[in-house]
Amino acid sequence: MNVRNNKLVSLAALGLAGGLALTACGGGDNGGGDTGNGGGSDNGGAGAAAGAYGELTGSIKGSGASSMQAAQTAWTETFNGMVSGEDGSASVSYNAIGSGDGRAEFLNGDTQFAGTDAPLDEEELAQSADVCNGGQAFNLPVYISPIAVAYNLPGVEELNLTPANIAKIFDGKITKWNDEAIAKDNPDADLPDTQIIPVHRSDDSGTTENFTEYLEKAAGDDWSYGTFETWDADGPSVDGQQSGDGTSGVKGVIEGTEGTIGYLDASQAVELGIAKVEVGGEFLEYSPEAAAKVVEVSPRAEGREDNDIVVELARDTEEAGAYPIVLISYVAMCDSYADAEQGETVKAYVSYMLSEQGQQTAAENAGSAPISDALREDAQSAVDAVSAG
Repeated sequence: MNVRNNKLVSLAALGLAGGLALTACGGGDNGGGDTGNGGGSDNGGAGAAAGAYGELTGSIKGSGASSMQAAQTAWTETFNGMVSGEDGSASVSYNAIGSGDGRAEFLNGDTQFAGTDAPLDEEELAQSADVCNGGQAFNLPVYISPIAVAYNLPGVEELNLTPANIAKIFDGKITKWNDEAIAKDNPDADLPDTQIIPVHRSDDSGTTENFTEYLEKAAGDDWSYGTFETWDADGPSVDGQQSGDGTSGVKGVIEGTEGTIGYLDASQAVELGIAKVEVGGEFLEYSPEAAAKVVEVSPRAEGREDNDIVVELARDTEEAGAYPIVLISYVAMCDSYADAEQGETVKAYVSYMLSEQGQQTAAENAGSAPISDALREDAQSAVDAVSAG
């Protein structure tokens, strides 16, 4: 098995340039370069943020996608450290219960924001008026990460898979690891005559939706099930298949069972074998840079409000170096909050997630790719327009 180290790419390598300075609710400009330590300094950024957020008093809750659990843990811990102290008593918590459950809690009014790998759809947006003070929710991209196709196959350190073969594996049409279709793309691998055990998410999952959308767009006629969030309800049933609850559940099944293959957020695929996928005739390994590149070549979804920023990922791209099995995790929030304290804290926390410092924190702790300056600016404008109280 290909035992990988967690490839957290440095921000210098990612070419991060100066971006939006960290601000409180899009308010005063704290000037990332005015800290004395420089805008790129963690200490300088945190110091500026502490001053900006010191008077927040609203405590808020969010829940949703487990894919960005590592990022949300780092974000909430950092942000709560910024706002704790004599001048403020705000706090943020996040429960990684899965995208579908997170959206449900938000739309029921149990939380003030949701993290989701699948943006709120038209029906959910209409439903949000009940909890958004007569307004409507919207989606903003905050987390970009590859979805790894991970496997447990001792002795096989590298594995190349085409979109068609991935689809056939999860549809039960390829059942042995030494199948001719796999062997053709892996001439140097000693593939065993072992049963393939596909592993999928058992919960309502945005990661499943992103993975099956990739199969639908890239595998063509080899995938007939379309795009869906709940595998057990809408996906193929294969002899011997297994499932796991959440990202950690899928990882645990793959780690504990030889012959398995599954899909999960790359940030949690450490120490698993990771397949390279075929893009434009070449087999490509995932990386934050490759994830960022496919987002760059993908348009915004049409038919949405200006503040509702959703990316239509180019799953079937042949662009060199663009890894197509990517999830964009969104934050779903209201455009109006009746509770002023909670509303201001939501705005501040989302501003932090979007900020250059927040994106750096996610990259360092979860191996994610930073959103572009253009996306950041558009998203921050949407946050600035949110009313509170």
